Amino acid sequence: MPSIEATESTEPGRPDDIKAVPVRRPGRWIATVLVLWVGAAAINSVANNPRFGWGVVGHYMFDPRVLHGVRITIELTVVSMVMGVVGGVALAVMRMSPNPLVSSVSWLYIWFFRGTPLLVQIFFWYFAGALFPSFAIGIPFGPAFFHISANSALKPFVVCVLALGLNEAAYMAEIVRAGVISVGEGQTQAASSLGMGRLMAIRRIVLPQAMRVIIPPTGNEAISMLKNTSLVSVIAYTELFYTVQLIYAANYKTIPLLIVSCFWYLLMTSVMYVGQYFVERRFERGVSRADQVSLRARWLEFRHF
Repeated sequence: MPSIEATESTEPGRPDDIKAVPVRRPGRWIATVLVLWVGAAAINSVANNPRFGWGVVGHYMFDPRVLHGVRITIELTVVSMVMGVVGGVALAVMRMSPNPLVSSVSWLYIWFFRGTPLLVQIFFWYFAGALFPSFAIGIPFGPAFFHISANSALKPFVVCVLALGLNEAAYMAEIVRAGVISVGEGQTQAASSLGMGRLMAIRRIVLPQAMRVIIPPTGNEAISMLKNTSLVSVIAYTELFYTVQLIYAANYKTIPLLIVSCFWYLLMTSVMYVGQYFVERRFERGVSRADQVSLRARWLEFRHF
């Protein structure tokens, strides 16, 4: 009987490790060099151009009049934004009301204030005393208990806050409404099953969840509000931009004074950017970190060009 020789089976050898070679992207490097070259040329041109008057810029940067204008600008921004947020929440709740009259009033308000320029609204409030010489509080179509002159009530600061705040309320109403709509209807149904009324459900259940959607555009609106305060210069209110105008009207150093105003606007908006970043992080807790790209990850991606 023929014998069968057993042969040992040899396992194939382990393959070598794959050496991944990153894809070369020369186009990115060329674009980077071009951007750096253009940026360096622009910085050199601005720094060495005597017409910018950097000495004048440094002289007026912390001038007491400019600092006073900065303070007024911050006050206008804060008060008007608070008024806009409170009014926007109220208008959003009215807009979603099942009562057609309440909903229509909110829609009409939003339609008017979003459809007319802010500059026109500022002039309208400034000349409102021509339409209503006095304001009265009392029984409708009956006796009045309190009278006040329009010139006494509509001080320049009040006019600016009314124009900016009421205009902002129309935009905030749509932002809040979008945030509320983003929350599932099951949340309000669950709140209703627990015996909560509609307003309580919105205040305690819906709005806290909608903040993640509301906060980013609200931060953008606050930054826009800071810049829109420059429009009140048309009624000669001494915020930052009008203060700068008064100074260069006297010394004719227009460009350096405009640079001063740009510096302060950039500084204030940069602080607001930082604040917005941390507020957004506060309300993004619970979101998957895989969806958030850090600055370090972007830098590592840039290094692999």
